Amino acid sequence: MKEKTDKLITFVGLGIALLATVLMILFAMNNGDVKVLEAVRQGGLFDATYWILIILIAVSIVAILWFLVLKLIHNFKTQPGYLKKFLILVGVIVVACVIAFVLAKGTDVSPALMEKNDITEGTSKLIGAACILVYILVIAAAVSIIYSECSKALKKK
Repeated sequence: MKEKTDKLITFVGLGIALLATVLMILFAMNNGDVKVLEAVRQGGLFDATYWILIILIAVSIVAILWFLVLKLIHNFKTQPGYLKKFLILVGVIVVACVIAFVLAKGTDVSPALMEKNDITEGTSKLIGAACILVYILVIAAAVSIIYSECSKALKKK
């Protein structure tokens, strides 16, 4: 029974992903001034596809969070040291966010772009902090992969 449910969830997820991909392609084509979509826009289908896309994204986010919470609850119950590891990980991420925010200057967006899009210095600082956070996380992931592979190689010898 569990295998059938897992397959069903997988196929539903793939269907949602495929539908969202098609809708995203439609929106991408619309920004490129494709004349084929003018009939879609005039027929009111554009607004419907927009809201369907928003709903699909919301459903995807809820599903991801739901299964994440279920997995976390399961791990908290079955593995005694998991809660400590999880809280350490959350702490490390919070520290990385604080470091990224402190390192951001607030002038990460050009003045012309700030004026054109009505971006404040605070918003520019958040944009810079997000970029720096991505850099920190990518570097941390690369270092952890290299460390993991090197430690596996050294254990085999």
